[in-house]
Amino acid sequence: MAIQLRSSRPLLLAGSVALCISAASAASNVQRAIVSRVAPTYPELARRMHVGGKVVLLVTIQPDGSVSSTKVESGHALLVPAAQEAVTHWRFAPNPESSETEIEVNFNLNGQ
Repeated sequence: MAIQLRSSRPLLLAGSVALCISAASAASNVQRAIVSRVAPTYPELARRMHVGGKVVLLVTIQPDGSVSSTKVESGHALLVPAAQEAVTHWRFAPNPESSETEIEVNFNLNGQ
């Protein structure tokens, strides 16, 4: 799983699901560090149908760092629930204000 900022700078590599993140605060231009993340599970039906690709989510982060909501910007319907389920369990660094962050979750059948 490769986790990258929008600038394509790799942060982590391990597995068959690649994640890309970029942060844009709704109130200000504050980036919030990811404290913990849960990798999405590749849906079995999507794997059998050879469905891969990118799911883009707009995530609302509360001041305590928890994810309060996700909104699907784009992505294959078979992949969206797995991406949303994983991202709702992520935790970000605390901040005095709520913020929004765009997160890209890339599902790659080849594990790259």
